[in-house]
Amino acid sequence: MTTPTPPAKDPASPVGRDEVVAAALSAAAELFADRGVAATSIRDIAARSKVNHGLIYRHFGTKEQLVGAVLDHLGARLTTLLDEGGPADEIEHNMDRHMRVMARALLDGYPIGQLQTRFPGVTRLLGQVLPQFDDERSARLAVANAVALQLGWRFFEPFLKSAAGLDTIGGDDVRAAVNAEIARILEPGDSSAG
Repeated sequence: MTTPTPPAKDPASPVGRDEVVAAALSAAAELFADRGVAATSIRDIAARSKVNHGLIYRHFGTKEQLVGAVLDHLGARLTTLLDEGGPADEIEHNMDRHMRVMARALLDGYPIGQLQTRFPGVTRLLGQVLPQFDDERSARLAVANAVALQLGWRFFEPFLKSAAGLDTIGGDDVRAAVNAEIARILEPGDSSAG
């Protein structure tokens, strides 16, 4: 009588806590950005990451906690790229993915302001802007308005261009105009920030 040979382990499967967590976060970020949070199951993430779905629950807990971990992961990755002067296309890709996950999670009813525990991009911007303002509230409002402008254009660019009669303006011109407006908003004494 021969002993059956166990199936070979997929060499691409993550091993160890760090690899499992990294693979699950990466797969969840991709799926949440592409499909949305509500349309993505833990089993979908497990299949994409080649991780047992039980390990995802063990390392992250609930799906809601996983959403928070993905948002924190994406924010930290983007900040690292910005701090290290990463390639512009990689920064843009990571920023787009983070914003899409935020938008899809919000539309699916997830309280992302409570789930995401760190906001490194906003914290970084606040650190740059706060010393320039006489009062903290005005600085925080200016940063919030600048972020809102960036998010609004990123999510609603086709609508905004059409509604405002800007169909012929190119993406580079839009980014330059948005960046100029953000710089204006972040100037102390700007009445639109308060």
